[in-house]
Amino acid sequence: MLPKEYRLKKRSAYAATYRTGNTLHKDGITLFLGKVKQNEYPTRVGFVVSKKIHKRAVKRNRIKRLMRESYRLLIKEGAVSDKYISLIFVASSKLLNMDYNGINDAVRKLVYKL
Repeated sequence: MLPKEYRLKKRSAYAATYRTGNTLHKDGITLFLGKVKQNEYPTRVGFVVSKKIHKRAVKRNRIKRLMRESYRLLIKEGAVSDKYISLIFVASSKLLNMDYNGINDAVRKLVYKL
């Protein structure tokens, strides 16, 4: 599970991150970048899988769990830069057929692009 200080929780925080308009795309994942930060707090992260991707919550939650675990392991390795205030990973329907390794590679590539 992702530690509490890394979670993006408030609707206003999501809206502010979407408003910046900075995005990266890789293998079915879109990464929205927040503003460049000037404080010492860790980067907060959110994971979004729309109902348009799949109507069953079980499928949507599985994709979110896999993306969250990939990001957690990157934090543990120290590969994540704390340049931005917030990040939002948004999944597309391509991820429904991917296994953990495919999702892990996509998240890893996006994080290294930062």
